[in-house]
Amino acid sequence: MFKKILIANRGEIALRVIRTCKEMGIKTVAVYSTADRESLHVKFADEAVCIGPAPSAESYLKMSNVIAAAEITNADAIHPGYGFLSENAKFSKICEEHDIKFIGASAEMISKMGDKATAKKTMKAAGVPCVPGSDGIIKDFEECQKLAEETGYPVMLKATAGGGGKGMRAVWKKEDLLKAWEGARQESAAAFGNDGMYMEKLIEEPRHIEIQIVGDSNGKACHLSERDCSVQRRHQKLTEETPSPFMTDDLRERMGEAAVKAAEYIKYEGAGTVEFLVDKHRNFYFMEMNTRIQVEHPITEQVVDYDLIREQILVAAGVPVSGKNYYPQLHSIECRINAEDPYNGFRPSPGRITNLHAPGGHGVRIDTHVYSGYMIPPNYDSMIAKLITTAQTREEAINKMKRALDEFVIEGIKTTIPFHRQLMDHPDYIAGNYTTKFMEDFVMKPEEQE
Repeated sequence: MFKKILIANRGEIALRVIRTCKEMGIKTVAVYSTADRESLHVKFADEAVCIGPAPSAESYLKMSNVIAAAEITNADAIHPGYGFLSENAKFSKICEEHDIKFIGASAEMISKMGDKATAKKTMKAAGVPCVPGSDGIIKDFEECQKLAEETGYPVMLKATAGGGGKGMRAVWKKEDLLKAWEGARQESAAAFGNDGMYMEKLIEEPRHIEIQIVGDSNGKACHLSERDCSVQRRHQKLTEETPSPFMTDDLRERMGEAAVKAAEYIKYEGAGTVEFLVDKHRNFYFMEMNTRIQVEHPITEQVVDYDLIREQILVAAGVPVSGKNYYPQLHSIECRINAEDPYNGFRPSPGRITNLHAPGGHGVRIDTHVYSGYMIPPNYDSMIAKLITTAQTREEAINKMKRALDEFVIEGIKTTIPFHRQLMDHPDYIAGNYTTKFMEDFVMKPEEQE
């Protein structure tokens, strides 16, 4: 087992990893930028190393600084969390070259699954259902036109190096294809330095349902059932739940089997997520694979009583998975609390938290790195907390979430708490009747009406 793990991340995920390491008797090293010196992950780690100034390119993304921090503290493993370097094949390879265990996928695995066009080709070979469309990167607009006709409108253009919704365009008719093609390529080139595009059939009334998997170094994998992540804004998830209100026992079996098949075909090691689009007829199609822990992993932990971070560490140390699949015994919902103003287009709201009261009680979990007096820097993702409620039924979990949101007080900045409170009262959400288009019609009620 590892003696010391460096956590190459910040905020609540860094703190989350530190907590599990402490429970396992493993020493921890926090890295931080100058903007994060007061964060709780820095305070609670056994050691802390400043790796640069506030901009992430000069700190959390600077591989040489992270490796140097691991070497001077004699860390024998690095946990990347999510975001930053968690799906960076070059960083995974550098860790291997420095004899530091990267607690995540190998460089080869990240490369294979990180490029969406390559991932789709791999999944087709594995026998996993894929969305009809191009087999790889589209070479020019002429091929794009031909493919769109063959696939049938509507189609979706996607950047092969994409993420966070960048480089994506829905095209409903052929007259709009050229404009979408040029716009998506320009956006992708600016965001990722890569304008490669591929095309898929646009799935109407889609739900975004993902399957959590864990694979070991022997090529064996298991799944931990699904999470429904369909409530999204600009392709960014806002809330997640498990089990999905759209799921049936048969669909769960088939999707779980497909996810395990995908993981075992590529001999995947570590925790990962196989993401699917599911249409209104409950046909499911492979979308992408995330070769890391997900933001929404706590709801899976709550319904199957399973510490995913601990499992990541064990698998990285060579411990085999049980081979058993896990199914939800309870219902769990996660609301991402962001430092954003939902009344003004979710505009970021960095600044100092002047007062904080966290909710509690049975079935309430909060993953956060902030506290009263904490200064939220403007340099990073705006998520400051994850509020998770767990109960015997979906109705109970929603009612518990309403109560917890009412108790959650964060003053000094704007947060998305009012949005989540209104979401929990929305008739379509309560009915479980939502797709990835849900937020297109959602309108915040004025503050005085709450």
